[in-house]
Amino acid sequence: MSSDAVIELLRLEVPATQRQVWLAAEQRTWQPWLEDQDGFLGRDLYWDPQLQQGVLLIRWNSHDQWKAITPEAVEQVQQRFDATVRSALGQSESSEPRSPFPLVMEGELIVQRLPGDD
Repeated sequence: MSSDAVIELLRLEVPATQRQVWLAAEQRTWQPWLEDQDGFLGRDLYWDPQLQQGVLLIRWNSHDQWKAITPEAVEQVQQRFDATVRSALGQSESSEPRSPFPLVMEGELIVQRLPGDD
């Protein structure tokens, strides 16, 4: 990872009973889209059983490449993700206006290096 690398941190509400639905929807929607984005280096998905939350660490080559993605582009993928989840859960589009796995927290982590680690 370059010295400009940044990690996008997201936390989503993901009940234990819907964890596999979340992972399948991530794989079908966000993963292929992210792989097409300039500066995307990879991501790690975790599940916090105590908080019943999905935790995503998305690695970007630079802050500028990450932030060059428009909110409209992100919203389009989010809508596909939500529709995929609702379909898997047997919910109608109008049954719940918010995302099935709502965003709880978002943040940014800056990679730190120990002295002498290059």
